[in-house]
Amino acid sequence: MDLRLRNICHAYGDVEVLEAIDLDIESGQIVCIIGPSGCGKSTLLRLIGGLERPDRGEILQLGAPPQGSLNPLTYVFQDFALLPWRTVEGNVSLALEDHPIARAERARLIDEVLARTKLSDFREALPRQLSGGMKQRVAIARALCVSPAVLLMDEPLSALDSQTRALLMDDLVELWTRERFTAAYVTHNLAEAVMLGHRIVVLSRRPGRIREVVEIDMPLAERRERQAQLAARQRELWELLREEARAAERELADA
Repeated sequence: MDLRLRNICHAYGDVEVLEAIDLDIESGQIVCIIGPSGCGKSTLLRLIGGLERPDRGEILQLGAPPQGSLNPLTYVFQDFALLPWRTVEGNVSLALEDHPIARAERARLIDEVLARTKLSDFREALPRQLSGGMKQRVAIARALCVSPAVLLMDEPLSALDSQTRALLMDDLVELWTRERFTAAYVTHNLAEAVMLGHRIVVLSRRPGRIREVVEIDMPLAERRERQAQLAARQRELWELLREEARAAERELADA
């Protein structure tokens, strides 16, 4: 399933947040969205996910979701959003409980997604027994168990330390290499964007407009070994963002 965003505009009261956003998210791609603080990245993700409606423009879903998809659009949040009294298995099963699925099929889906995300040995663990990276892996497993057409990922690694973030980026690359999932991925971290994104959407300061869409024409599986080229792309993104980020900081300070 592809997504088409056409002329998306949105405001909160008198504050214009997004203006004239035209964007395509194609099946099987990870599209990273970056920009200065307050430029509307998370708002754009909420609009895509249907949590809010744009003031103007339209968001189109083209084509059918994957076979067996229970939720075409599914979120992975920054703060894990796990229930502390439920085990890993219980947190993953939460996404299936509103769907009329036979018990045996539910067990099969949970077993499968725990194996795909390397969590099978931790199914009985509680969140307090897990590291930050493991908690986020549980959140990803919960999202994947409903076979979404598009994952909506809102800074999913920002709460993690640098080593854990690197490990989880490797896990996401491995997962995408096996399954070719589709994602809209919001991040402040340029290293994440160049490691994971097939296309990187650079937003201006508020109101967020698309300044540029940068293509990273390099297989995901090869990126860890091609750090020099990635560093060059990261510098390119920073050159696009630097003045916008400075201006955004001044505006926030003035406010």
